Amino acid sequence: MKTRITLILMTLFLSVNVSFAQQDEECMNNLTIFVDYYKSKRYDEAFEPWMKVRNKCPKFNRAIYLYGEKILNHKIENSAGAEKVGYINDQMTLWDKALEYYPSNYKLGEVLADKVQLMYDYKKELNASDQQIYDAADKAYKQDLENFTNPKALYIYFSSIVDLFNAKKTPIQNVFNKYDDVSEKIESEIQNYAENLNRLVQKEESGQALTKKEEQYKKQYESYLEAYDKISGSIDSKLGQLANCENLIPLYKKDFQEYKSDAVWLKRAVSRMYNKECTDDPLYIELVKAYDATAPSADTKYFTATILLKQGKEREAETYMKQAFDLESDPYKKGKLAERIASSLKSKGQYGQARGYYRESLKLNPSNGRPHLAIAAMYAASANSCGDTTFNKRAVFWLAAEEARKAGRVDGNLRGAANQSVANYEAKAPTRSEIFSGDMQGKVISIGCWIGASVTVPNL
Repeated sequence: MKTRITLILMTLFLSVNVSFAQQDEECMNNLTIFVDYYKSKRYDEAFEPWMKVRNKCPKFNRAIYLYGEKILNHKIENSAGAEKVGYINDQMTLWDKALEYYPSNYKLGEVLADKVQLMYDYKKELNASDQQIYDAADKAYKQDLENFTNPKALYIYFSSIVDLFNAKKTPIQNVFNKYDDVSEKIESEIQNYAENLNRLVQKEESGQALTKKEEQYKKQYESYLEAYDKISGSIDSKLGQLANCENLIPLYKKDFQEYKSDAVWLKRAVSRMYNKECTDDPLYIELVKAYDATAPSADTKYFTATILLKQGKEREAETYMKQAFDLESDPYKKGKLAERIASSLKSKGQYGQARGYYRESLKLNPSNGRPHLAIAAMYAASANSCGDTTFNKRAVFWLAAEEARKAGRVDGNLRGAANQSVANYEAKAPTRSEIFSGDMQGKVISIGCWIGASVTVPNL
């Protein structure tokens, strides 16, 4: 009896193994076929063998999901009506299965962001409402914020709540809250990529060549920073006139008593009023004072300084600006703060101090080319007052061009603007004939006043 049972079990075991082996062989054959078609971009031919592998052996190979996404995209783009909707829904299912079977290669936030984009892109075909799109994005934000980083999906998230407000389906405060949520997320991503890029820029500026891999990373970081910068602009445009002073001031007046000890609410209120230039209203001063009393920080000292500058109390403002700079401990944020302080001083014509803070910003955030362009603009604006002869006044534009050139070198996203500035400044500098007639080539010119620098006349 034992022998018979053993033989039966062995037979069953062998038959199961043969079945799995046959299945693996069939899946391997279809995998090979659809991958070959995929690589030659014959997506229609790839579809059938791909579906066979996907349905029979869903865990067989990651290529099912990696290449399947492109195959389905092709089907979506080249179909219509109910067939198109079917492919769109199948794409959603494919991402779910990819996350289920290959969790180390797919993140929830990324998958949900992809779904948001697909739903938004085919809103009409899916008959999707603004509320459904918002809810899909909100799910990504709430369930996996860390990996909800796709710039377009973040824009859709904010855009959909503005659309809901316009349809009178949500209050304006929800729009402002979501603007802050999305902006803070974008800023955290910008900081991450900027810090990575800073290390590579510092290496280049020290005279060391980047490796091929580092060159690739640098392009990636610059690409992401450009994308986030564009999305930030799009979000501000979408917010548009909703966040004007006429809307903000009564809203914050109404809520001030309730939130006057809430540091997060105060920070957002002060920042928005500052960015929208609502700083002339007495409420701005009240908000800043409450913010500084509730959670004194580099931020609160800076905003206090802006009030003092507006009141003409420049010495007091400078003290608060220095306090703000000294209080900030995060290098990236300190660099951004230095740039803000510099811009405030520049707007008041305090160029020497402004340049000092711009240079501090460049030390902390060397991949940001904006301070270089700002310094160049201050040089150009001071040409007439800082040169002692007509030639020397125009020579200041060489200094401006040199500074603008640095912006393009360290910040790929500013290369176009930097090149344009360089050409503009060089056109205002002394001409070749003026250099020749004055026998000035190769000579060093000292530029006075706040600039306090020298420039070498180019050799002809």
